[in-house]
Amino acid sequence: MPAPRTVYLDHSASTPCDPQVVEAMMPYFSEVYGNSSSSHSFGRKAEMAIEDARESIARVLNCKPTEIVFTSGGSESDNLAVRGAGWMQRAHGKGAHLITTPVEHSAVSAPIKQMAGLQGFKATFLPVSSEAWVDPEDLAAHLRDDTAVVSVIYANNEVGTVAPIPQLAALAHTRGALFHTDAVQAAGQLNLDVQALGVDLMSLSAHKFYGPKGVGALYIRDGLDLVSAQAGGSHERGRRAGTHNTPFIVGMAKALEIAHAEREARTAHYRAMRDLLIDGILTRVPDVLLTGHREQRLPSHASFIVRGVDSSKLLMHLDMRGVAASGGSACKTGNPEPSGVLLAMGYSPEDATGSLRLTVGHHTTADDITYAVETVRASVEKLRALAKMFAS
Repeated sequence: MPAPRTVYLDHSASTPCDPQVVEAMMPYFSEVYGNSSSSHSFGRKAEMAIEDARESIARVLNCKPTEIVFTSGGSESDNLAVRGAGWMQRAHGKGAHLITTPVEHSAVSAPIKQMAGLQGFKATFLPVSSEAWVDPEDLAAHLRDDTAVVSVIYANNEVGTVAPIPQLAALAHTRGALFHTDAVQAAGQLNLDVQALGVDLMSLSAHKFYGPKGVGALYIRDGLDLVSAQAGGSHERGRRAGTHNTPFIVGMAKALEIAHAEREARTAHYRAMRDLLIDGILTRVPDVLLTGHREQRLPSHASFIVRGVDSSKLLMHLDMRGVAASGGSACKTGNPEPSGVLLAMGYSPEDATGSLRLTVGHHTTADDITYAVETVRASVEKLRALAKMFAS
C-alpha cells in the first residue's frame, strides 16, 4: 500500500528552516565559536556577528540596534516584557494594574495571572468579540491612572485575527501605560515597523518565519527602564543574562531579512492558498464554522470549528493520512480542555472541543489544498459516522 501524500499545514506552530538560513548559521557552530563576551579575537568575531544581526533586525523593525534584546524565543520575550515592564512601572510609582485579553498566548496570560495572584498586581482581561476582535473603546473604558502595562496580541495564534495595534497603543499612552504586543505570529507576514505600530515592547520568535527554534527577540523602546526577569551576567546591557547563542542569532537575522524582502510575494501566495482552503472546507465539509475574523486575519491562517467531532481524534485521523494540522495553539496539543480562546469568543465548550487550525506556508500548493480538503472531509465523515454508531 503506497504511503499517503504528506501535506504540512501547521506553519503557525513552526516553519522549516530556510536553507539560506542554515547556510548562514553553519560557520558559527565550528569556525566562529568564541564566547561573544570574551575579549580575545575569537570572542570579538562572535560579538561582531551578533551586532551585525542586531542591526539587520533593527532595520526591519525601524528602530535602533540597541533597542533589540535577544532571547531564547517568543515565550521568554513575552515574559520579559510583561514582568520586566510591570515590575519597573510599579517600582517607579506608576501603579500595578495590568490589562490584557483572554485570547493571548499563555506566555502573556500566565505571567500576568501569576503577578496578580502572587505579587500584588491587579489584572483586567478585556472582552473580545465573537471574532476575537479587541475593540479600542473597551480598552479606553478600562484604562486607569494606575495602569502600568497593556499587552495585546498582534495576530492571534489560534484564530488568526489581527488586532488594531496602533489605535490600542495610542490609547494606552494617553494614560501613561506601556504597550506590549506579542508579534510572534505576525512576523514575516505583517508590518513590523515599531514607529508605525507605536508599541513600547514587541516580541518575536525566529521559528515562525523560517528561522531556527530556540531564539527570539524583544524590542524595548529606547529610554525604557526594564527590570531583567533573568538575572546573572551583564549580557544584553543587563536586560537578559545568559551566553549568546551566536549561530541562532545569526540565523534569526537572516530569516527576518529574507521574510521582509519577500513579504509581498509570500503573503500574496499565503492569501491565495488560505482562501482556497477556507472555501474548500466550508463548501465540502458540512456543519463547519470559520473562527476568527474573515478579512482581518493572518494571510496564512485558516481556523474552524468542526461540530460533532473531537479535535484530538480528527488530528490523529488527518495525521494518519499525511496531513499535519493542529487543534489551535501547538502549545496546547493534547490538552483535553476546550480552548479558552474559543470560550472567550462565546463558543460553547462542546463546540470549542472541535477546533481545527490549518496554516499554509510558501511551499504549499493548490494540489496540497485539494488533498487536505478531501482528507478533512473524509475524516470528519468517518468520525461522525463512528460517533453516531456508538451513540445508537
